[in-house]
Amino acid sequence: MNATVATCVFGGFMLLTVVLGLLAVRGRGSGGGLTEWSVGGRSLGTVFIWVLMAGESYTSFSYLGAAGWGYNSGAPVLYVLAYMSCGYALGYVVGPMLWAYARRHGLVGITDMIAHRYRSPWLGAAVALLATVCLLPYIQLQITGMGVVVSTISYGAISLNWAYFLAFAVTTGFVVVSGLRGSAWVSVLKDILVIGTLGFLAVYVPLHYFDGYGPFLDRIVAEKPQWLTFPGHASGGLGSVWFVTTTVVNSLTVVIFPTTVAGYLGARNADALRRNAMYLPFYNVLLFVPMLLGMAALFVVPGLVGADSNLALFKLVVDSLPAWAVGLIGAAAALSSIVPMAVFMLVIGTMWGRSVLGALSRTGGGAAGEASGEGRPGASGGRQKLWSQLVVVVAGALALLLTYTAPDTLVRLSLISYEGMAQLVPMLLLGLVWRRLTRGAAVSGLVAGFALVCVLVFGGHDPVWGMNAGIVALAVNVAVALLVTWLGPRDTDERPDAEVLALEDEFPRDGALPQGGAVSPPVSS
Repeated sequence: MNATVATCVFGGFMLLTVVLGLLAVRGRGSGGGLTEWSVGGRSLGTVFIWVLMAGESYTSFSYLGAAGWGYNSGAPVLYVLAYMSCGYALGYVVGPMLWAYARRHGLVGITDMIAHRYRSPWLGAAVALLATVCLLPYIQLQITGMGVVVSTISYGAISLNWAYFLAFAVTTGFVVVSGLRGSAWVSVLKDILVIGTLGFLAVYVPLHYFDGYGPFLDRIVAEKPQWLTFPGHASGGLGSVWFVTTTVVNSLTVVIFPTTVAGYLGARNADALRRNAMYLPFYNVLLFVPMLLGMAALFVVPGLVGADSNLALFKLVVDSLPAWAVGLIGAAAALSSIVPMAVFMLVIGTMWGRSVLGALSRTGGGAAGEASGEGRPGASGGRQKLWSQLVVVVAGALALLLTYTAPDTLVRLSLISYEGMAQLVPMLLLGLVWRRLTRGAAVSGLVAGFALVCVLVFGGHDPVWGMNAGIVALAVNVAVALLVTWLGPRDTDERPDAEVLALEDEFPRDGALPQGGAVSPPVSS
């Protein structure tokens, strides 16, 4: 009976998810073009941008990983709060800059921006490939996370394999049809559930198991003090230096992460992004809940080891709550997998449809000078949207297949995902504000930084000298890029600064672009 009730509640919210995705594009027809599908027609207001970008930060990690880190190690997990808050502060400046640059030149992602900045479609395609390697593990991890959640809250009635397929089917179905706008609509439902369930658990668990926060915290201090200080309990040396360096490198990375940039480019104007940067840190307060509840589980369900520690929060939920509440909390956790997974899949599809398959088409002479993708249903824009939608299905199916057959493959790749993406920071951000950074210098820095990340991480040297390996590689990346810039050939790009750089007058406070907001065609040479 418990399994039936919880599964019915969960199934109802999955059905509502699909319906919301379909309603999001009602009346917009099928000819909106790549920009409408991939960045919501650049028309999302402050509320939708807020829930969408909050949805990317609240993944299955919020219910599983954060609680698991709290259970296993304690204090080091606070790096998540630190880097997200610092990243939002950086986003106050970076978000409007990237939004205006992309809108001025008709671009729909970071690979587009890099191809335009360096006048190199092949470089955009190469970055798309690199970003895909870094993003695919996140899709697999969300599939796995949702599978664990669904199997647990159904009291084992739904197997892991069926739960994995359900995650793939629901997410692929609504994102192919509704794109970024559908993800934003579903994010509203997800945020209502997340705020409600985590708010409830923040009050319920300490009262139910410890008679309040006072006795709970007193017990942690008395019995588990090593969970409250760095480097935490058995964390492998994740001390204060690691905490600071990880916060720095992750806050730089999150502002250029392809899924974050998709949120930026979906905004109606630059002010929506500035307001969003101020409001998002308040949402981060909720992350304290699974972290604390993970430590509460130390006393309620002791002895969880390995991957089972990620179930710390749900062990508390299933143990003490009625089935309908378990189903509700499971739906919130499942949507926390579906929303970010949808954006990851959409971004991979857009990168390949635009920068890889689209670049091949332009090289063949079939698309140069045609529709830019700015919502105009030209032949090129229509083909790019179709290619992007097909790639979404392929990317999701590949992650699902590897989840079944070789789960460790993508998990190992996930080790370099964030630190690998950090190596794009100089190429993108430095390149948009410094004209002298040449293509050769940017590529040299990227290769040096990414290679060093792979050597350090897969060689078991992360952290290195107590520091996050990503920031060490990023420092080498910048040093190589500057050295090649100063010693190598000068830039031969004859375009004016307004065409190459993200200038200050491109992102005014009201969101209006100068000179009427003219959009140039995509790079084709």
